[in-house]
Amino acid sequence: MARRTPLTSLKQISEINLTPLMDLTFILLITFIITFPLMEQGVHVNLPQGKADQLEADESRTITVDEKGGLYLDNEPISIEELTGQMKAMKEISPDSRVLVRGDESIRYGKIIEVLKMLHAAKITKMALVTRAEDAE
Repeated sequence: MARRTPLTSLKQISEINLTPLMDLTFILLITFIITFPLMEQGVHVNLPQGKADQLEADESRTITVDEKGGLYLDNEPISIEELTGQMKAMKEISPDSRVLVRGDESIRYGKIIEVLKMLHAAKITKMALVTRAEDAE
């Protein structure tokens, strides 16, 4: 049996179909949009409960003290001396900057006071202690 179509008459497809790539990109974008707010920001600490106003989402730095007393500046481990230098430099660059202090409820109160004294020495006047919302009873 002979072939009815010659091999040279077949047209080659030289274009890439972008539809599957766009579908994949769209699915990944939606996945990141959904999962990003669910990720906990920063170092895990068990914040104490308290009643306070909501914080505005603005440009601020976060100091975290974990349950072992470790210090973190914006989720990066740091010593108290380095933190003091960073806060003084931040005050010179941006005098109206705000610092949020997050502390685990199981640590000594003195560790938070040490951080607050350091902020006072760096002339940081806008600071807030972060708590989690009280349970509705």
